[in-house]
Amino acid sequence: MKAKILIVDDASIMRKILKNILVSNGYDVVGEASNGQEALELYKKLKPDLVTMDIVMPQVNGIQALKTILDYDKNAKVIMISVIDQRHALKEVIDAGACDFILKPFENERIISAIEDCLHPKAKDTKE
Repeated sequence: MKAKILIVDDASIMRKILKNILVSNGYDVVGEASNGQEALELYKKLKPDLVTMDIVMPQVNGIQALKTILDYDKNAKVIMISVIDQRHALKEVIDAGACDFILKPFENERIISAIEDCLHPKAKDTKE
């Protein structure tokens, strides 16, 4: 069964690029949102297996949307994708519960690898 993915980005061209990558790799893009508020509404309605989320968006930004989605569903899988190349943003989204953080511009393989790792996590060494 194909994984259902929700794409969230305020730039329609970025949504189109992501959709083309995902569909050509066998994923089912079940919805697209242009801001964090739409993302939460569509997440509740569509129940996707994974969300790709931009950080900088109008109304509700990606970090707040990530937190809201995880409050709604603690098992949600969200990959943050952004041009923001700052350690505090990376730390904040990972601390908030994001599966991964991808910088734009990205390689197609990086997107697919991140999705596979989030959907099918490998057993990690437990040396803690």
